[in-house]
Parts: sequence; structure tokens; C-alpha cells
Amino acid sequence: MDKIKLYQTAILEILNEYAKVKPANMEQVENQIIIDKERNHFQLMRVGWDKDDFVHDCVMHFDIKEEKIWIQCNWTELDVAEELMAKGVKKTDIVLGFIPENERKYTGYAA
Repeated sequence: MDKIKLYQTAILEILNEYAKVKPANMEQVENQIIIDKERNHFQLMRVGWDKDDFVHDCVMHFDIKEEKIWIQCNWTELDVAEELMAKGVKKTDIVLGFIPENERKYTGYAA
């Protein structure tokens, strides 16, 4: 399996597993996995109604750029970088996109 396919598979496994977790006390909110394999964008969204409030939240967002996985956001307790490494992704191929560029060198992940 080539590197990009491996990375796509790892991301999709994480998204599919986490999408099984229903938001607490939000019966009318559903998890939606948004995938664009051609452009390498992957998201887990929550969409629906929580009583009188419309919910449209990005829970996780990954991109694959220049053969690296960019974690753009992760609003879960799951350490998705650790999960990715457990699935065969090199630490040096993970970018924490939500960290300012000048601070990424201190994260231990790709800068």
C-alpha cells in the first residue's frame, strides 16, 4: 500500500470509530464523516438540533498535504496523533496544523 493510501486508511479508521460515539443528550444531532479523497480532506462533523439550537460543529479535521497528515482540529479527548502513529504513521509525518507555525518545532511532530 502506498503512503497516501495508508494515511487515508488510518484517518478513515479513526473517523469511523469516533463517529460511533453519539453526542450526549443531543438526540437530534448526528455525526457525519465528510471525505474528499481526491483532494485529501477528511472531517467529522456534528449536525442537527440541540433543543432550540442548531448544531454545526467540526469535531475533527485532517488534510494530507505533501505526504504529511495535518491535524487541523481535534475537539475530542482522543490523542489522534498517537492513534495515527499506532496505525503506522511516522511522527515526522504528522503536522499539528492548529499550532502556530513558529511553535511547531517544539511539539515533537513535523514542523
